[in-house]
Amino acid sequence: MFSYADEGMLLPNQLKTYYKDMKKAGLRMSYKKIYNENKPSVKDAIVSLGGFCTAEIISPKGLMLTNHHCGYDAIAENSTVENDYLTDGFWAYKMEEEIPIAGLTASIVVRIEDVTDIILSQLNSNLDVDERKLRIKQISNELIDKATKGTHYSAYVKSFYEGNEYYLFVNEVFTDVRLVGAPPSAIGKYGGDTDNWMWTRHTGDFSMFRIYAGQDNKPNDFAMTNKPYTPKYHLPINIKGVKDGDYAMIMGYPGSTDRFLTSYGVKMAIEKDQPSRVKIRGEKLRIMKEDMDNSDEVRLKYASTYAQVSNYWKYFIGQTEQLKKNKVWEKKKAIENDFAEWVNQSEERKKEYGTVLKDIEGAYKILTKFNPTKVYYYEAVYSVGTNQFMIKHNRLLSELQKEEPSKDKLDKLLAYYKKNYKHHFESVNYATELKLLKRLFVMYINDVPQEQYSKKLLELANIKAREKFIKDAMNNSVFTSVEKYEQFIENPDKKTLENDKLFMLNKDLFDNYRKIIYGSEMVKVQEKLDNANRLFVKALREMNPSKKYYPNANSTLRLTYGNVGSYRPKDGVIYDYYTTIDGLMAKEDPNNPEFIVPKKLKELYAKKDYGKYAQDGTLRVNFISNNDITGGNSGSPVMNKKGHLIGCAFDGNWEAMSGDIAFEENLQRTINVDIRYILFIIDKYAGATNLIDEMTIIE
Repeated sequence: MFSYADEGMLLPNQLKTYYKDMKKAGLRMSYKKIYNENKPSVKDAIVSLGGFCTAEIISPKGLMLTNHHCGYDAIAENSTVENDYLTDGFWAYKMEEEIPIAGLTASIVVRIEDVTDIILSQLNSNLDVDERKLRIKQISNELIDKATKGTHYSAYVKSFYEGNEYYLFVNEVFTDVRLVGAPPSAIGKYGGDTDNWMWTRHTGDFSMFRIYAGQDNKPNDFAMTNKPYTPKYHLPINIKGVKDGDYAMIMGYPGSTDRFLTSYGVKMAIEKDQPSRVKIRGEKLRIMKEDMDNSDEVRLKYASTYAQVSNYWKYFIGQTEQLKKNKVWEKKKAIENDFAEWVNQSEERKKEYGTVLKDIEGAYKILTKFNPTKVYYYEAVYSVGTNQFMIKHNRLLSELQKEEPSKDKLDKLLAYYKKNYKHHFESVNYATELKLLKRLFVMYINDVPQEQYSKKLLELANIKAREKFIKDAMNNSVFTSVEKYEQFIENPDKKTLENDKLFMLNKDLFDNYRKIIYGSEMVKVQEKLDNANRLFVKALREMNPSKKYYPNANSTLRLTYGNVGSYRPKDGVIYDYYTTIDGLMAKEDPNNPEFIVPKKLKELYAKKDYGKYAQDGTLRVNFISNNDITGGNSGSPVMNKKGHLIGCAFDGNWEAMSGDIAFEENLQRTINVDIRYILFIIDKYAGATNLIDEMTIIE
């Protein structure tokens, strides 16, 4: 069955509006069982994991399921050469074996409130941009204080439709989260960069964590006395399987989309922004991989960084390609032409919206001009571990340079540095960092217009022996040796910092970046663009009152519904809606680390020992549905018509890589791990039946 994707990352407190369409697609449960502020509902099992991924609670003991790539950083940080959890996997067969993950949080929505009328009623057209922003912030803070007073909850207000609507989110945030299980990367990352963003897939992209709470079942900092969290609701798991056309619903925390982006923004992305990011990330990957391939110690140190850089390196390649192929610029231009025609039909509209497109075009001229500094500073400077570590010390220099430094501020800064510096030095390799810095500084010099250089970068550009300068600067820096750093941080002085050439180059680049990107000219440009975008979206909704416009993703809880289904990526090609372990084995290549199959998995395959997780004599691995997701949805639950868990979402498809900017209804697909493959790995491969026993499984 071929189905067409239905655009929409819906706010779950508005499901009543879409309920008829959801039932038509196949839903067989009340919308009140999906989102309910007063009774246990599906939303109580959906977790924002660390603010970067989604997880779902799948047992009455706070057990969570998410993606392997979402847990990758935690798995890597707890891996050593002796206990390599990335390569071998990790399973806690007893709760006392679960590993606390410092800094990882689990946030669950308590309620969502539409506060649009409250905020907009206190704004008027006479307010300038700064006054408007300040007033919105003041009202939001009042709403947050009122919502959280006398509770242990946290809250925030988010804008939607580019500032035309506002919603208050009240959350319960847990800070004791522990790693429970993860398959080896040969399963969790099977296919690696080659298969990333591609269908067909055969990836067991999952890992497991658990929420712990205090004795009162409320959030509590890590303590050995904490107990597994008892959730208001956990998702039952259905292993009956999925069929082509089955209803599929995903709930999670999509990070960011930009579907109201104009043709001017698309042009900058295609011609300027994305090619630069691809170029820089490609070099970073090449340098890291060279050293990672030669040392297990270096591999573990850079595994998480490499995965993060690689993921969006390929994403930007794909998005640029599909923006062109799917003619997104032309589609955006057509919308703008219709908009202009509509505006010109009324003097009143001309008065309110007449300069919108002109303002957007003017803003992008400036943004495009300074895009090299924005991209190259972040990608080639700030994202390098050594540079990032140094930049955190800018505040220390600022304090030391004062005539009378504040002892209180210095003590707080030094306490912070002393607490965190060991983690930095343990996570980088000096030789690799040197290669990265030498290459990336040269790329910055070559590709950023000279009029956007910082003072010290201009000096560096004129030094012929640039690589020797960087090497000497690293050798003499207190930030590239743990021994030198420890000696410095015990008795810090401004002279040492001011004479540290590597540190001062970084500080100069940072100051230059802030001056250009956050300077008065750029701030005014961005404010003008934000205001024009707000009016543009407001006008589009007025212009097409019967059209369903969905708000951009902004890391808030959303729901998308649709169906399992095959698709045609191009003429003469049909992609089926599922893959099996037979296809996984067919891809095996013992000489390619991306396609190595673990010995035990091969043994289970040879015996066809799939247990109760098989279908038609084989084991299904992944399936696709036409749900509307993006980054941040990683790890989100895929649920059937009754709200039972049938899979875990982990990726999008190559043909719809432009989807974050323009939804592609004929092509958009979500790639999911079949829940039966996940349970098979936990049960038959890992033997972690203790985890299976916790779950509510519907056979």
